[in-house]
Amino acid sequence: MIRAALARWKPAILAGLALAGLVPVGAQADDKAPAAIAQDNWTPNDEDSWLFDVRSGQYRLGDGVRGYQTPQGICVDLADVVLALDLAVRVDKKLRRATGWVFDERRSLTIDRDAGEVRAGSQRFGLTPTMIRDTPAGWCIDLESLNNWLGVPLAADLSNAVLRIDSKEKLPFQLAAERRARAAGIRPQASFDLASLPQAARPYRAWATPSVDVVASAGMVSDRRGGSYVQARYELFAAGELLGQSFDARLSSDNEGVPDSLRMRLYRTDAEGRLLGPLKATHYAVGDVSLLSTGIVAASAPGRGAVLTNRPIERPDAFDKTDFRGDLPAGWDAELYRNGQLLAFTSPNGDGRYEFIDVPLQYGANRFEIVLYGPQGQVRREIRQVQVGMDSIPPQQTWYWAGFAQENADLIEFGNPRRGAFRRGWRGTMGIERGLDTRTSAAAYVHSLMIENVRYNYGEAALRRSIGATLLEVAGSYADNGGAAARASWLAAFGETYVRADAMRGWGGFVSDRFINNITGIYAISVDQSVKLGRTILPLHFDVRQVGRRSGIESLEASARASASFRAITFTGQLDWARTKVPVGPDPADNLTASLLANARIGRVRVRGEARFALSGDNGDTRTTVIGEWAGAGKREGDAEWRAELGYDRALDRARAGVGYTRRFNKLQLTGFGEIASDGSVAASLALAFSFGPKPDGGWRVSSEKLASRGQVIADVWMDYNGDGIRQPDEAALPGVPLTAGHAYVEASTDKAGRGTIDGLEPFRPVMIGIDAGSLPDPYIQPALPGVVVSPRPGVATHVALPMAAAGEIEGSVRRDGGNPIEGLSLELVDAEGRVRATTLTEFDGYFLFEAVAYGRYTVRLGKASAAALRLDAAFAIGAVPGKATPRVRLGALALKPLRGDVVIQGDRPIGANSARGPPDSGLGSKPLP
Repeated sequence: MIRAALARWKPAILAGLALAGLVPVGAQADDKAPAAIAQDNWTPNDEDSWLFDVRSGQYRLGDGVRGYQTPQGICVDLADVVLALDLAVRVDKKLRRATGWVFDERRSLTIDRDAGEVRAGSQRFGLTPTMIRDTPAGWCIDLESLNNWLGVPLAADLSNAVLRIDSKEKLPFQLAAERRARAAGIRPQASFDLASLPQAARPYRAWATPSVDVVASAGMVSDRRGGSYVQARYELFAAGELLGQSFDARLSSDNEGVPDSLRMRLYRTDAEGRLLGPLKATHYAVGDVSLLSTGIVAASAPGRGAVLTNRPIERPDAFDKTDFRGDLPAGWDAELYRNGQLLAFTSPNGDGRYEFIDVPLQYGANRFEIVLYGPQGQVRREIRQVQVGMDSIPPQQTWYWAGFAQENADLIEFGNPRRGAFRRGWRGTMGIERGLDTRTSAAAYVHSLMIENVRYNYGEAALRRSIGATLLEVAGSYADNGGAAARASWLAAFGETYVRADAMRGWGGFVSDRFINNITGIYAISVDQSVKLGRTILPLHFDVRQVGRRSGIESLEASARASASFRAITFTGQLDWARTKVPVGPDPADNLTASLLANARIGRVRVRGEARFALSGDNGDTRTTVIGEWAGAGKREGDAEWRAELGYDRALDRARAGVGYTRRFNKLQLTGFGEIASDGSVAASLALAFSFGPKPDGGWRVSSEKLASRGQVIADVWMDYNGDGIRQPDEAALPGVPLTAGHAYVEASTDKAGRGTIDGLEPFRPVMIGIDAGSLPDPYIQPALPGVVVSPRPGVATHVALPMAAAGEIEGSVRRDGGNPIEGLSLELVDAEGRVRATTLTEFDGYFLFEAVAYGRYTVRLGKASAAALRLDAAFAIGAVPGKATPRVRLGALALKPLRGDVVIQGDRPIGANSARGPPDSGLGSKPLP
């Protein structure tokens, strides 16, 4: 038997690995230690040895398990089983003990041979002389006894030399094998250039029925201070297409369920800048929009109006700061992180939005993460990438921006609109930015703003220059009232130290969004530094800010922030200090406030805590909140979740405790929450969230996913018999095919009609939709395409076609021309479109194999880096066409030329590289050997 023969080689192989330190303790025995003889006088011998494969379904675990046939049955090597099942168990042969835990830290395992017992969790087993046998490889344990100790059904299939695991519930090593298989299926796609892949574009329509997200809640409050009342709120968000444009609308109510505001927007976005013909716009919108911010005059402001620009979609308004704004329902909180460090947190404003205004940027890469927390444990994350540096200055390009809006006014308002101390007015901004060279750019703007019921008109200009690893901008502005202002801002990066300095000064009664409340000057400097403490990285932030006013009042503010992560715990702490000086009378006391945010996972519970303490001064804002969330019972992970909340508010002198439960169904999400306070106040609420949208074949579908605010893709998968990429009536649909979106694994697969739906995609961001080839049950049916790239639009579905094709194999072997086989050479399989579809390494004898290759035309070539390392001519290429007639293509033995100028030895005669053999007209630099 072949496997039995392999088993005889395994001890010798492991002995060699042990000398190299590649086998863990317990995997091999001391060569000088004789094998122990059990009471039945059996001794290990080659005739009784086995080498088993460990199989769990379609997955192979580990590199084989050694075993023996004994009079009592099969025994297997403990160290091999530990490696195959990835167990946290250590074998100490000197102490004759094995200790650790099995699949769960609560299920400990102790094998004590001297004490003659085994403890597995709360169970105890006695040891008999034949349960554990000493062999040259290590401890060989009776298979039936090992099953009892581990709680795993290992069955020996002697006819196939396989140990099979048949478990009703998937164990950790099985889940890990599935993850590795999915990653193996997705990983080759990571090297693809999205622009080189097939594209699927959805043409705009005069009307596309919108998808709608619905959030509704009802609650009862009995407040000892505010009285008792019942409230009901709802928010509807719809997105679709109208008149060849994208549109969205948001209708929200007040606490009594009466419509409060209606925001609507008609727009188009194209990252390639192909809108409006010669204008080459990337975005335009009419309705509820957000206006541009600049360094001296304008701050970003929402309102009803219109905007037009050709600026890149994700570029910030200003080079040293940016704004984030979005919808935030009542009861939700938002946190903003940059490069893993907490910058700010906020609750929804009166308009149901979150706003992070003038967020400072660092020189280099800025990765922002906006985390939204719902009242019943919902968590939403949005990722934004902003690059600041020389690359952010467009060389020899011109960008423009124009927009106007009525500030803080929704398109349609019901009842009495909310107005501040000063009425809202119309405002507008126009500007251009030109890259003078690769390091220098200039910008000019004109503004018209309504500030405190007075209209001002401005001109503003800025010059930006990159100097080494720093970026400097100087700007000036003049207003029609005779006022003027200047600003200088500097960003720098020195290793892990990031510095930001900013200075603004106004003269002649200059007033703008940046100079309000009588401000005449703002001066600030901040430093970010990452400190390494052992294996822990501690990001630190310090900043100081001085503000001067025409009234003579001056304020000085400083803050310090630190973040730290220790295993499953993350802390962010911040100290804020403020001092105010007044021209008349005593100065007010200094204010010192401390804030702390902590995230941790304790067992199954995710804990999030926020605390704010007024340490000195007249700021009485002291409050703490601790939230714990853990999964409840459900068919799938994440179907149900519990939430417990504790809080204290010093201003109200009130402690509170609440508990909530969230249940997610396929069609909707239902949440309930109850709260009680120390003063006798109570509250309870019930919330419902779901989305609905049109089906591609007619009718409607309801989902708990956000269909309106996110993109959707509908994929059709079928067996493409003729290879034309178009489904014919006789080509069968393929059900149960798993789908992928980019690098992520999604829980989506095709139905009986071969159609699958992927929801929750980031709008206007290209993503490759493909098939998870690593999870296909039949390796001889494979995707005909690596994937299809789409740019999803919110609220509407984009269709993609993913044909499948029969698959074959391509094999061969490589050797140096006139020399030996080549081991470890990287080979690439390139399809007819020039895309690398697979890679492989040659084995010790030069053999290579490409498995599961969809029928078609391919080229086998050398990996450039591998060819250079082995001093081979990288020009080698040979064609292969697996198909129905020849599903397995055998290329035979291929002779590879060395690099030009190398010398190889054939027998006793040196041969120059130019004399290496090969067909003179092949152009491949190589030929198959006979």
